[in-house]
Amino acid sequence: MVMMVVTDGNSTCIKAELSANFSISYNTTNGTSVARFVLPSSAAVGSSSSCGGGDVPPELVVMFGAGHTLALMFSSDGLLYRVANMSLQYNLSDTATFPQSSSSRIVSVMTNVSEISARLNSTYRCLSSMSVSLSTEVNITFSDVRMEAFMNRANLSTNESVCSADQTVTTTAPTPSPRTTVAPSPVPPPAPERGNYTITNGNGTACLLALMGLQLNITHHSKSLNKTVSEVMNLQPNRTTASGSCGVPRATLVLSEDLTNLTFTFTLNLTTQKFYLSAVNVSAFWPDMTDRFVEGNGSLNFLQCSVGRSYMCSAEQMLAVVPTFSINTFRLQLQPFNVTANRFAAAEECRVDQENMLIPIIVGAALAGLVLIILIAYLIGRKRTHAGYQTI
Repeated sequence: MVMMVVTDGNSTCIKAELSANFSISYNTTNGTSVARFVLPSSAAVGSSSSCGGGDVPPELVVMFGAGHTLALMFSSDGLLYRVANMSLQYNLSDTATFPQSSSSRIVSVMTNVSEISARLNSTYRCLSSMSVSLSTEVNITFSDVRMEAFMNRANLSTNESVCSADQTVTTTAPTPSPRTTVAPSPVPPPAPERGNYTITNGNGTACLLALMGLQLNITHHSKSLNKTVSEVMNLQPNRTTASGSCGVPRATLVLSEDLTNLTFTFTLNLTTQKFYLSAVNVSAFWPDMTDRFVEGNGSLNFLQCSVGRSYMCSAEQMLAVVPTFSINTFRLQLQPFNVTANRFAAAEECRVDQENMLIPIIVGAALAGLVLIILIAYLIGRKRTHAGYQTI
């Protein structure tokens, strides 16, 4: 394994730990041959490595052997960074690596790479072997990779973006006799923690309040399994930031956690004086997703409540946004309009909570009725018994 660091003189911008095996086909005086060698521990960071800046992308250049160079050029879209371009320059006059080569020229090959990508401020980790073909003659197999670009610290982030190969666990079972087994169902995550989100207006006064636990259900295409899967994720309040705006007749709440962004739009009906959740938009990129998941629905009518009050629902609710995306809410209380004194107004409870309260009342009333019937029956029976002993 080789460790390489690129700095701009003051801070580290690229750090990489990796092993690399090269396989290069070349012409010899007797035909063709294949050179196989590893990236040596003596490999060094080249002087042309750069942290980039402006329109210049950051680049890691690794020099090794007798004039060989491996270069990784990075790019970022503001959410992810990736190895956008990989190139290898190898020297066929290196007789120790390319014995009996019929040429002494320097060969350069390159390719665009899309597999190596990670969230910004996270370490790309891929301990499994991963092959990259730069041409029909050149193949590089990486392993034990831990790498980060666009860094703002000296050490690799403890937050990791794990490659799909490391997420796939393959086990070989003994085969005494053919049998059909059913894979265990994925264990759902526990109920999410309750987050406290507040939006303030220009003078610092709260204008939107929300207390809730959120659980996201997304159906997407899995890179590791190569099929459509349904995945559940809890929004973690300690990693979530809240922003938004207040106004009439619309208010918005935006929640962001890493590469997941949720936008809730609340609308106030000035005729009925009720507010409701009218739109939800989601943008997410989870580690096993093939592409960024973007969905939304602007024709919703959830969480209706009278203006001047807060909406409360302690029970779990499922808000079906689109067929591939829904939100489960837990212990919810929110008020997007007419907040006073930075506190929730009196609550209007959801129907589920009201029904849950009615059940014990109904059961209690039924039991009380049953006791009353038994008592009346007992009194009637007792009266008849006394009547049989009256004096003639």
